[in-house]
Amino acid sequence: MNIIERYKSPTPKFFKFLRTVGIALATAGGALVAAPIALPVALVSLAGYVTVAGSVMVAVSQAAVEDSAKIQEPK
Repeated sequence: MNIIERYKSPTPKFFKFLRTVGIALATAGGALVAAPIALPVALVSLAGYVTVAGSVMVAVSQAAVEDSAKIQEPK
């Protein structure tokens, strides 16, 4: 299975939830990094880490696929 087939395959329910959480984390972190007001350096640094962690969660969750053996009925 190549990467394109993997991304087009159905995603399990748990990983759909995890993907949604990752999108929320990446969005929140990105908003804090790009805030137009002056924020403490520690908060901006933490927001950068949260953005990266959320992005990784999204990528890994999207690449997870359901096991084809479980989907097909036994013969």
